[in-house]
Amino acid sequence: MPSNSNRGVVYLKPGRVEVQNIDFPTFRDPRGKTIDHGVILKVVTTNICGSDQHMVRGRTTAPAGMVLGHEITGEVIEKGRDVEYLEIGDLVSVPFNVACGRCRTCREGDTGVCLHVNSDRAGGAYGYVDMGGWIGGQADYVMVPYADFNLLKFLDKAQAMDKIRDLTCLSDILPTGFHGAVTAKVGVGSTVYVAGAGPVGLAAAASARILGAAAVLIGDMNKERLAHAKKVGFEPIDLTKHDRLGELVADVLGVPEVDSAIDCVGFEAKAQGTDGKVIEAPAVVLNSLMEITRAAGAIGIPGLYVTDDPGAKEQAAKHGNLSLRLGLGWAKSHALHTGQTPVLKYNRQLMQAILWDRLPIAKIVNVKVIDLEQAPEGYKNFDAGVANKFVIDPHRQLPRAA
Repeated sequence: MPSNSNRGVVYLKPGRVEVQNIDFPTFRDPRGKTIDHGVILKVVTTNICGSDQHMVRGRTTAPAGMVLGHEITGEVIEKGRDVEYLEIGDLVSVPFNVACGRCRTCREGDTGVCLHVNSDRAGGAYGYVDMGGWIGGQADYVMVPYADFNLLKFLDKAQAMDKIRDLTCLSDILPTGFHGAVTAKVGVGSTVYVAGAGPVGLAAAASARILGAAAVLIGDMNKERLAHAKKVGFEPIDLTKHDRLGELVADVLGVPEVDSAIDCVGFEAKAQGTDGKVIEAPAVVLNSLMEITRAAGAIGIPGLYVTDDPGAKEQAAKHGNLSLRLGLGWAKSHALHTGQTPVLKYNRQLMQAILWDRLPIAKIVNVKVIDLEQAPEGYKNFDAGVANKFVIDPHRQLPRAA
């Protein structure tokens, strides 16, 4: 058994996180109620996500003192008396969704909007603002509720540890990218445009490829990320070269449209102003995707949009209101799909794709393993736009080299 010491990444104020001593997890929910359906995990890997960056930049109402981290893979070290199907020592992937498995939405497979794990709204997550108060997993140890329902067990622990750099992506970014591709109706022979060449964008591009897309384009203004996207086999679209996306698409495909589009940017989207400077334009991605997606095509929107953005430049955007050209999307009969990914809908099949060497996601998103104490530096580097997915290894169980 571990000692009762625990360390975690704590949000202090915009631009600052710190690794601090935090409470060892207990079998209590955020309201203090004792629960018997949870497990305590020794965290094997926990990743820094672009969604975390929104909070750290001060673009949400996240309170100081929040323990961050919703991308978790770990080993069971304690379990509640109502846990039937997991044992001490099991290695498991944790969906970022906290889900009860009992409410209407969970029963229908929509675990991203569970009705029972958040007293304020539908949907819960670990270490995230307005998502129920569940303690985050960028830590040595974390408690996971409703364990039998939520956790994906790796049957061969040694095999899983050999591929842990890939399997760590099952908690969020790979299912999120896959959900974006599925809801954009990507299939065999599709032409696909992905907005954003960060880790989720790369995961969406990889998902489009495994779903049979003929051509996968990925757009960004970050040269380093575009270079990496090209290196792993996607068509990079440099958004600094032209302000008309359709013409950039036509340069690759011969026509200025695609069958499917995926927004992996979200509400902190940017565009080039008339003076060449980059400006914040929260609706620019969605509007541009409606322009380039063919009639009766589909747009998947796994990129995060928030109800309140105190750091927004536009007054309307402070309350989640965007200047959308919805009439264009309506006129073209677009299907738009938003919301958090129901990870449990996809993680088992994606695990199989990884284990059978069909989806080298760690290479595609350029995983870089760091120590827990290096997390603040990882946040700074990720925010600066480096082409890496930072994976935290709290107990130093992973090799550092790629």
